[in-house]
Amino acid sequence: MDYHIFREFADSWFLIFMFVFFLAVVAWVFRPGSRKTYEDTSEIPFRHEDKPANASEAGESRSSKD
Repeated sequence: MDYHIFREFADSWFLIFMFVFFLAVVAWVFRPGSRKTYEDTSEIPFRHEDKPANASEAGESRSSKD
């Protein structure tokens, strides 16, 4: 195949595909109900600042997500 054919494809259809993929990812991230998931995940590093979680605390946090 010729380089120019790939270049034309990349400049047109693949660009459109990547833009649609980007919009789909943005829509998925901002979907209704996802805020609690992201807030919970963002707080993980700050949950146990002084000491690691013990076994009972770790089990409670896992079971509360189910």
